[in-house]
Amino acid sequence: MTSLRARIITFVIRHVTKRRLSACRTPLDVRRVFNSAPALAPGGVTFRPGALGGVGGEWAEANTGASPRATLLYLHGGGYVAMSPQTHRGVTGSFAARGFRVFAPDYRLAPEHPFPAALDDAAAAWRALRASVDGPVYVAGDSAGGGLTLALLLHLRDRGERGPDGACLFSPWTDLAITGDSIRRNAASDPLLVADGMDTIAAAYLGGADARNPLASPLYGDYAGLPALLIDVAATEILLDDSRRVAEKARAAGVKVEIKIVPGVPHAWPILSWIMPEARRSVDEAAAFLLASAAR
Repeated sequence: MTSLRARIITFVIRHVTKRRLSACRTPLDVRRVFNSAPALAPGGVTFRPGALGGVGGEWAEANTGASPRATLLYLHGGGYVAMSPQTHRGVTGSFAARGFRVFAPDYRLAPEHPFPAALDDAAAAWRALRASVDGPVYVAGDSAGGGLTLALLLHLRDRGERGPDGACLFSPWTDLAITGDSIRRNAASDPLLVADGMDTIAAAYLGGADARNPLASPLYGDYAGLPALLIDVAATEILLDDSRRVAEKARAAGVKVEIKIVPGVPHAWPILSWIMPEARRSVDEAAAFLLASAAR
């Protein structure tokens, strides 16, 4: 059953944030709306600036003094045009509170830096992180960061490089060609995303690249040899089919994949783990899945 907090938060998002997004005409308009979101985080976590592979970002670590259980590279969402590690402290801090040492790279954004700038930054940060850690290392991301996570896995696999021990995708945007039926079917039911503006954001990131390039739209990639995947997606969001189709392709390629379609929550809800019970539960489940992936 959907919590009262989730219902209230979803109502506010629909009547405030979605209305503001509906009025956006450019990617920079979208950036202003998304970057105005409150950057709140759970207590007991320290955030500090850092850099990996020449890419700036932010570390999140619990204040317990205990050794971390694992290391996580977290790729924030924002349509490739907005947001930052600071706007995503709700989710990076939640993973840190569950025993992960988390690095969130502040990868370059479009339209100033189109594809493949974000992927280049994610790959550089990953290589530096992987080289510095002996234990298990994972990757996770939400929305565009979820698509970027999957693109990173394909990139590393194609280059014969060691990838993560497991990955988690929250409401991933995997198809910049925007062909999923849910884009239209859930246009009214999605409490946050505006279907009519997706092509503008996609074009800003692509910068003239092919929308079906698997490193920009990982839906079109070959998933053979990828690590275990957990995909969480909201039942009413326009990107629902981006997740469903990825899960189908991954299973067909022999990848261990779990997909959870969650009712009553907005797009990329785990970033609200500081206030929403469903978000905390999703991060709990993601943390358990990732740790179990290394054992597998």
